Amino acid sequence: MASRGLDRAEFGDAAAHESFLRYRRFRWFKIGAVLSLLTIIVYFLVDVQPRHNGGSWLGYTLGTIGALLIFWLSILGIRKRAMTRGRWSLKAWTSAHVYLGLALIIIGTLHTGFQFGWNVHTLAYALMMLVIISGIYGITVYAVLPQGLSDSRSEMTGPQMIEAVNSLDKQIQISAQPLSDEDSAVVLGSLGEDPFGGGAWRRLSGNYPKCGNRAALAYMRQRLDETSGKQQLAVEQVVQLLEKKAAALARLRGYIQRRALLEVWLFVHIPLTFVLIAALVAHIISVFFYW
Repeated sequence: MASRGLDRAEFGDAAAHESFLRYRRFRWFKIGAVLSLLTIIVYFLVDVQPRHNGGSWLGYTLGTIGALLIFWLSILGIRKRAMTRGRWSLKAWTSAHVYLGLALIIIGTLHTGFQFGWNVHTLAYALMMLVIISGIYGITVYAVLPQGLSDSRSEMTGPQMIEAVNSLDKQIQISAQPLSDEDSAVVLGSLGEDPFGGGAWRRLSGNYPKCGNRAALAYMRQRLDETSGKQQLAVEQVVQLLEKKAAALARLRGYIQRRALLEVWLFVHIPLTFVLIAALVAHIISVFFYW
């Protein structure tokens, strides 16, 4: 159930583009809704004794439909590499992927007959739900974050934002020369800091509590009240540059955070899909083994 590589146009503003969610006036939403509704109606109309379960004829039928859907949905990652137009364009395929994937919540749940346990059958169901939940997260962030990602860049590319930070570092280094040895050590110690430092969690959270620039800025602001004359002028200049760098770092880190939030779900969604298929195969084999 992968959709990596979909660009903003696929998710874009409906006024300018027909997004995959709105494809052909919600064609696949309607198909998915009808499929879900029919499944619910049949489930409640059919009398299964002693109760609904995955081993009844209806349970096998729903399980077969669900398994076929999962296998079909999982090949989107292959399908997206072939750009074609028409009824089965990538946009149409993605739209079907989303809405039929959501229909799996109904089909898969009713297939279980609401009987769960510590076994491979429940494992397959739980993995399916995790894959669907990660897919919902992916749709949400792709619908929300691209505009924020564009705004955060201020018409700059990633390398340009990094270069802006490096340029400010050079200016700060020159401006710090008139400072006292103690002040200069604090300021120079904040230079050359890796703006991406802190690992994946820092990128996702956008929180950098050990930011050297922030610490140097706080220190130098305090020094403004403790200095006078030429020394104060030098401190003021350094403070202004540190504030500019703080703004540049905030822009760069905001951009990094949005990109991380945009892509992180794929590191869950795709591997989980493979695990789901393995569990699904084990589930099917065990069903036939004990038939």
